[in-house]
Amino acid sequence: MIMDEPKPLGEGSGPNASRLLSAAVGHCLSASLLFCLSKARLNIEGVETTVEVSFRRNEKGRLRIGSLKVHLNLSIRREEVERLKRCLELFEDFCVVTQSVRQGIPVSVDVTTRDEKRS
Repeated sequence: MIMDEPKPLGEGSGPNASRLLSAAVGHCLSASLLFCLSKARLNIEGVETTVEVSFRRNEKGRLRIGSLKVHLNLSIRREEVERLKRCLELFEDFCVVTQSVRQGIPVSVDVTTRDEKRS
């Protein structure tokens, strides 16, 4: 894996550490939810995950990740939406990366299906 910083520190030839952390959180949540849904025998047609990173400065003026907002959008048959509820109650707790990051950075998560509007 090639990691890099944007100019002027690097060439931007790969993700930097902040982007990699946000990708790890998004992927871990997606995998955790998909695992639960497969155990529940729900037929998922697809999932799209986006992570919004906000930055802030600490008391010394140093840049830090302030929060992460994760949105998972599931493609699922309408008749199976009701069966999602149990997995939605459980999946975040089984995501090792997200639960570790939450000890220092606020992470919010929302899940919608293709038939729902994004909250």
